[in-house]
Amino acid sequence: MTEISIYVEGGGDMTHQKAELRQGLDHLLGEVKSKARAKRFGWKLVCAGGRQKAYDAFINALRTNEDAINVLLVDSESPIAAETGDSARDARERVAHLAARDGWDLEAAPAERIHLMVQCMEAWIVADPEALAHFYGQRFARRSLPARKNLEEDPAPDIYDKLARATRNTQKGEYGKIRHASHLLQRIDATKVAQHCRRFATFTRWLSESIERA
Repeated sequence: MTEISIYVEGGGDMTHQKAELRQGLDHLLGEVKSKARAKRFGWKLVCAGGRQKAYDAFINALRTNEDAINVLLVDSESPIAAETGDSARDARERVAHLAARDGWDLEAAPAERIHLMVQCMEAWIVADPEALAHFYGQRFARRSLPARKNLEEDPAPDIYDKLARATRNTQKGEYGKIRHASHLLQRIDATKVAQHCRRFATFTRWLSESIERA
């Protein structure tokens, strides 16, 4: 296998919006991308727009690009049981969650290639309050951000609401996924995300191990 291909939920409907989100995620995953490039692996990160489009693109890649390490990365949208530390069991749980919630058939894919942003990508963003404060500047209300150590426990609506309250009085205005997410992803510290979002740590560790084994 000579290519990592990650199919991601998000990016909106416009080509330039998807390109901007891809740039942000590329930066956040920069350490893993560097490992891939060091082994002369290709690196393809596809921001597909809606979650169904990400799933469809991933399933199509399984059929048309069998030599790649094809990966699906989407929001869980709703709560999911905490990871157990058993990687095979946790992978099956991710697949079961998406099968139950979205009705997706993922039997053709190795379970370990299915990963979740829990419960939404914004959990990664709020993991680094310092980066947000620097980006939004004056009148950024840091105390309004989620305070849990494990941000994966915060329901998605709560994260959106707290992020909106923290940013609405700043010069850049209230957080908007299309307007701000790509810029913030280029600024947040991946180490902090891994500390507060266990499944991000699982995702990046699995990617690194897959590259090393290939």
